[in-house]
Amino acid sequence: MKKQSENQTVAGTNIDAVKRQNERSGMSYNEVKELLARTTGGHNTRMFSDTNVEHVIENNQQSMQDKHE
Repeated sequence: MKKQSENQTVAGTNIDAVKRQNERSGMSYNEVKELLARTTGGHNTRMFSDTNVEHVIENNQQSMQDKHE
């Protein structure tokens, strides 16, 4: 029986190689969801947004007032 090293799974997968591949693979599913929420204003994405809603409302109201003056 072949001896299993510390950086291999029972099936023989090299754990370090997998970690290196993961580092180069790009964004995770949740990172993509967060990016889309921040940049597109998607549906049901408020929990990912860092937009200050009150600030936007104030700016919109000020803009409307400026138009009517």
